[in-house]
Amino acid sequence: MVGPGRTLSRLDIVASSPSTNSALLEAVQAEPEAWPHLSALVADHQTAGRGRAGRAWATPARAALTGSYLIRPEAVAPVPRAAYGWLPLVVGLATVRALRRAGIGACLKWPNDVVVEHGARDIPEWGRWRKCVGILCEAVPGQEAVVAGIGVNVSQSSSELPVPHAASMATLGAASLDRVALLRQLAAELRDAVAQWAPEAAEGDMAQTADAVSQVCATLGWDVTINVPGGAPVTGRAVRLSADGGLVVATAAGEQTVLAGDVRVRRAA
Repeated sequence: MVGPGRTLSRLDIVASSPSTNSALLEAVQAEPEAWPHLSALVADHQTAGRGRAGRAWATPARAALTGSYLIRPEAVAPVPRAAYGWLPLVVGLATVRALRRAGIGACLKWPNDVVVEHGARDIPEWGRWRKCVGILCEAVPGQEAVVAGIGVNVSQSSSELPVPHAASMATLGAASLDRVALLRQLAAELRDAVAQWAPEAAEGDMAQTADAVSQVCATLGWDVTINVPGGAPVTGRAVRLSADGGLVVATAAGEQTVLAGDVRVRRAA
């Protein structure tokens, strides 16, 4: 799995880390050449994980697969920085594929959550979606590189999950909770998804990647309210992805493209 020509170029596994994203960002800035494309830092226990918008993300020891992966798009193709906005979706696509191979009916919730339709009751703003994966992509300062943090809830019981809309592979009925096998599959899917996306992004034609992401994106077709950073909420129906990976919402005033925000579902089409 690790080495030249393998799935990962480098894999460091540590017993504990406050945040694998923070640790990998620091390591890559300190020694860029030591961390090639598709290097990874995985923690057996992440004690102070970070989500989008500064949210905390915590799990019991050895209950989740928590890791960060270094993506250097130019190692695959000369990708313009403007296309980097697709990376959370590409990483999400890879994660969905890995979970589906593990028997979990996962989907992508735009822009960076992985969810499964599960449960007998609706939860406000989530419906019957249950979040089992969080993704956080962060640019490496001064480098053409992005660190993608992926946290998969694996063996937590219902009582160990932090919020009502959370789920784990265990609560979703996965046949296997083998974190090593999941890491192997996730790394392979990430490699393949980036290898498909990067040449398309370099050529400015994202058709195949956009279609692949759209097929697994549960948000499309739902009436949503999106809390936009620094702006007014956007309410309407999520209809498609834009050329830059944004979410196109059909509002009462016409279509509006949202590039970042928290999606709250209201009802499906």
